[in-house]
Order: sequence, then structure tokens, then C-alpha cells
Amino acid sequence: MPKENQAKKATNSNLRKANKEKNDEFYTQLPDIERELFHYKEHFKGKTIFCNCDDPEESNFFRYFALNFEKLGLTKVITTHFEKDKSSYKLELEHDLNDDGRINELDRFKTPFKQNGDFRSPESIEILKSCDIVVTNPPFSLFREYVAQLIEYDKKFVIIGSLNAITYKEIFSLIKENKLWIGYGFLGGNAYFKTPATKEFASGVYSEETGLVKFRNVTWFTNLEIQKRHEEMTLFRKYHESEYLKYDNHEAINVDKIKDIPDDFDGVMGVPITFLDKYNPNQFELLGIMNTGEENKGIRYENTPHGRPIINGVEKYLRILIKRRNKGQKYENRA
Repeated sequence: MPKENQAKKATNSNLRKANKEKNDEFYTQLPDIERELFHYKEHFKGKTIFCNCDDPEESNFFRYFALNFEKLGLTKVITTHFEKDKSSYKLELEHDLNDDGRINELDRFKTPFKQNGDFRSPESIEILKSCDIVVTNPPFSLFREYVAQLIEYDKKFVIIGSLNAITYKEIFSLIKENKLWIGYGFLGGNAYFKTPATKEFASGVYSEETGLVKFRNVTWFTNLEIQKRHEEMTLFRKYHESEYLKYDNHEAINVDKIKDIPDDFDGVMGVPITFLDKYNPNQFELLGIMNTGEENKGIRYENTPHGRPIINGVEKYLRILIKRRNKGQKYENRA
């Protein structure tokens, strides 16, 4: 197996292990936050930002908004701290408390909680109700529950999650309904995090030199409109029946690489999960998913009981089923 594939396999394995063992202490690096949030600046003006899954003393999310409070034209920033077995607190930034003519990290003020600061606690939910945009790195192991809460309270958000979350029926359904999409992502596809659980990660994933762990299977999710999702893919390939095999169990052609999507085929196509990083809802329609994992009722293509992608009797990896939209046909924005 090539070294690159071995490293990717190790990264995915470690991320699954972290999920399973509920090791959710991963602190995002400031350059990664700056690089992603640069694309959302127009959304932040006059808004209250809530970072509800952060340690205020470690959080680079709070630091980013404190450093850029006036530049972004923010109204308020709130971050909460989680304590497993005792009451916690929140930090807020809103006014120039020290009268130095600026609003920055020196102006933050601390308020104790009666509860532990969990994002599901009544105190945290009350803050959630009043905020405009949530920006954070939520627990990987609770990603479904976390996103469900954001949708329940109709919140805008920019959050980090595992790419594997795309295959969860709850998350894929939101993508299909244009209620959630992938952001710009990490530089080179590499996400670096600080974590206290360094011993859990293999060499090549954890770097003793930097003190960081590296995940390739992590990205940003949002429901804020960004330019990226309205850029059309330029397609070069032409459809030839002999070059595109059909699935044994679906009337659809298989496309192994995004660059090989034909620009003149109007039928159903099965494409890799990485397609969603290039997905433009005005160019393509999401039909469903063919998954080898969980049952995923409700998102399998046409609700068939045999939704796995099979060609000549051989099962392939997960495929997303798409179809080109007609020229001029627009998606319905349900976010």
C-alpha cells in the first residue's frame, strides 16, 4: 500500500477511535480559523457570535473574534466553558471596559454558570436562542446531535466536522435539502489540532515537533451563503458508453473521479463523496446515496433495499447519485 494511502488510513482510523472513545478535546489552530472565516466576513457585521463548544482559555475561535471584533463590526461574542462534573462559566466581549478606546480580549468579562456549560444545558440553549451565528469545533462524537440542535433553533453556523458525517442520514438529508453544505476546507486538506490525548495517535498523525495531530478527513460545514457553492465545475469529458460502466442494481453510470464527470450526459451518475466539495446546487441535483455503511433509510437512492454500488458483482465504495440540472433550472434554498 502506498505511504500516502497508509497515512490516510491511519488518520481515518484515529478519527474513528477518537469518536468511539469520545476524545473530543481538539483545539483548532488560529491560522486555520483565519483562513476559513475570511470568506464569511460579510455575514458577521452587527452579529452576536456564539462559540458554545470551546474552552475560553484555549479557544482560538474566541481569540480570533476578539482580535477582529471592531474590524468585523461585531455586536457581541460569547464563549462557554464545559466542566464535566461541576458548574462552569461563560466569557463575553461586547464593550470597551478598560476605556482604552478599543474592544479586544482585554475587555472580556466572566460570568459563572449554575450548570456545567454543556451545549445541551438550559443555560447554553438560552444563549443559543439569542445569538445570530454559531462558530466552533463541536465534539466529533456528538456531531449529529449538535447539528440537529442548530437546525431546531434555526441558527446560522460555521463549524468543523468529520467528512464521514456526510454519510450520516441526518447530515446528508440536510445537504440534499440545501440546509447545509461544505465550506472552503483546510489548506491542502490537512487539519491540525492541539489535543491532550497525544498518546492515542500514531507517528505521522501526531508530531512531537509541533505538538499537533493531523487529520485529513475533517472539513468545515456551514449554512451561510459563500461564493464557492455557486461556482460551476468546468467539465471536459464526453460520454462514451464503453468508458462508463453501469451499476448492476441501478440505472446509473459510475464515475470514479470528479474530473471525469461527462459534460454531455443527462442521466443519473454515481460519483465519489469528494464531489460534495465541488457541489453547485444550480449545476447538479443530489438524488441520494449508495452506501456500504449504516442502513440510511430515507436517503438511499429511490429507497431501494439494495443501495450499495455494485458493478459486475463487485461492490464499490460509497457513491453519491447526481444528475445535471437543466439550463436555467434553479435549486430551492431552504436554509
